[in-house]
Amino acid sequence: MSQIKKKILIIGAGFGGLQVIKSLANNRSFEITVVDKKNHHLFQPLLYQVATAVLSPADIAIPSRSITTKFKNVKILLGDVTEVDFKNRTVKFQNNSETYDYLVLATGARTSYFGNNNWKEKTLGLKNLKDALAIRRRILLSFEQAELIGNYEKAKSFMHYVIIGGGPTGVELAGSIAELSHNIIRKDFRNIDSGMTKVTLIEAGPRLLTAFNEKSSQFTKEKLESRGVEVLTNSPVLEITDTGVVLKDRTIESKTVIWAAGVEGSELAKNLPINKDKANRIIVDEYCRTFEFPEVFVIGDAANYSSGLSRPLPGVSPVAMQQGRYVAKVIDSVEKKKSITPFHYFDKGNMATIGRTDAVAEFGKIRLKGILGWLGWLFVHLVYQVGFKNKVSTLLSWVWSYLTFRAGSRLIQEEMDELSIRS
Repeated sequence: MSQIKKKILIIGAGFGGLQVIKSLANNRSFEITVVDKKNHHLFQPLLYQVATAVLSPADIAIPSRSITTKFKNVKILLGDVTEVDFKNRTVKFQNNSETYDYLVLATGARTSYFGNNNWKEKTLGLKNLKDALAIRRRILLSFEQAELIGNYEKAKSFMHYVIIGGGPTGVELAGSIAELSHNIIRKDFRNIDSGMTKVTLIEAGPRLLTAFNEKSSQFTKEKLESRGVEVLTNSPVLEITDTGVVLKDRTIESKTVIWAAGVEGSELAKNLPINKDKANRIIVDEYCRTFEFPEVFVIGDAANYSSGLSRPLPGVSPVAMQQGRYVAKVIDSVEKKKSITPFHYFDKGNMATIGRTDAVAEFGKIRLKGILGWLGWLFVHLVYQVGFKNKVSTLLSWVWSYLTFRAGSRLIQEEMDELSIRS
């Protein structure tokens, strides 16, 4: 008599979901179905390099099906989940439905505007490839618009880039845009000097990179400023308009405002009838399970895991990956009637790159900065890339960019009649 396999349904194939898949791959006790509204796994930490024309989308994304080709018990379905029926253990999407014995919600997060949702239409976020390409298009197009105008005073709002949020994403974007405009493309234009570009990084709190040591934060600020980035701390944004950003003591004119200030749970998580925090992250117990349904696990950015902690775990990829492997182990242990222990996060540290040869990295009491931090950042990000091709293409792009001071992904894909170029 053949064994009845338990059905595991995973929503989302990001860092956490992928670890669940890999951990239970080819396990004959389980049938795994993955539902994702994207057909690829995305290496989000390098999104900013797509946005600033260093890497192409294919360098940091890999088709989900190619990852699971050899996993005979894994099925991938492309779809946007619209409803979860916890009572009947059914998930609905794209006029289809799937049942489950265990459900893993790994839906990630989306950009949060802290209640100012009208700002969404006036800014650019950075959570997926579509966002990264939109930022890249806006940046490249702004230089083309300035070149057409040919007068810096008239074009300066096009050549002023404002990033709101002093976390790793904001810091990396600010440094990368400054490097692109002040060095990489400076010889490409005739009517304007891209070196006159202004980059402003705005942080509401007292310092950048609040998860890092104060010395690392100060080093980051100094290095950004040495690259021509204006850093404004203790500067909460009061309003964002079509022409710029309003602070308590000034108004900054800019045609390109990038929002990197906060995240919240996904739209699906927001609409589920289970307990959530103010950021729409689902509150879980010490085993990464929902309190309402023990067969439902939530991991990564979608989860609020604060069991025994003073604050919830941060929404970073190491947390999602460790939770993914842990949940796979829990499910397997439950089926084998083995005891389970609570989840424990091993903090491997924090990293953020500032620009060429400069980064900060913290591993416990070990703190690296400058070129040592930068080399550590390069190594870690290469190691955690998914897929050999992606590792090689990313490495080659970095080497070429480093040696030539060039960015190879500077394409505006729309035709001229689709672009809005105006003074």
